[in-house]
Amino acid sequence: MNLGRVMAGAGTAAVVYSRLVRPVLIHWGATEEEVTGPYPGAELVPGGERSGAMAVTIDAPPDQVWPWLVQLGGDRGGWYSWDHLDNAGRPSARAIRPDWQNLAVGDHVKYWTRRHGPVDAWAVAALQPNRFLGLRALSDLRGRPLDPEQPRPRAYTEGLWGFLLNELPGGRTRLVISGYQAMRPRWFGRFVFYWVFPPVVWIFQARMLTVLKRNIERATTSPTQPVVPARNE
Repeated sequence: MNLGRVMAGAGTAAVVYSRLVRPVLIHWGATEEEVTGPYPGAELVPGGERSGAMAVTIDAPPDQVWPWLVQLGGDRGGWYSWDHLDNAGRPSARAIRPDWQNLAVGDHVKYWTRRHGPVDAWAVAALQPNRFLGLRALSDLRGRPLDPEQPRPRAYTEGLWGFLLNELPGGRTRLVISGYQAMRPRWFGRFVFYWVFPPVVWIFQARMLTVLKRNIERATTSPTQPVVPARNE
């Protein structure tokens, strides 16, 4: 194998990713204002930087979008994404469940694992009904949860996953998913946030936006759609 050709190929791939691929992934469906403009929750991630933004327009008002966000979670409505990859094969909800509508700041949103079942993944850090939901995760680099009230250690990762609803004319909603992120050591964070997170986040979050839009608009046009029966937890 010619090492020079391998290095040249890797360099070309890096340039293509930086100039063409990554900008699309971290701005998927979002306008320049949605990417660079104000976004809630900066104070919840000390020393954090703004992540990319992804957005979609939904033909339903915010109060019909909000219930779908409130029931996020592996032990609740799922993540509306690739269920076989990020929800241990459990199907995400296709309707609103009234018993999943109680959510408050401080509650934990769980992730369902094949080995251990539901585990705490996100804490509700901000909640403004019909407007903004902010989920915060803070852990060491081994994935062990940390107390946000305590000083940050030398190595950790922290992020705020935000869901912002902007009302549009004609009873529509603009859903903008963005947030803030921090990781120490900084050099490791720069590598992860630049090279690793964008394609991984895009795979799941682009799917989430597509499924949410489809489900919400279908429910809006078919208000008599039956509620998904309770699953065996």
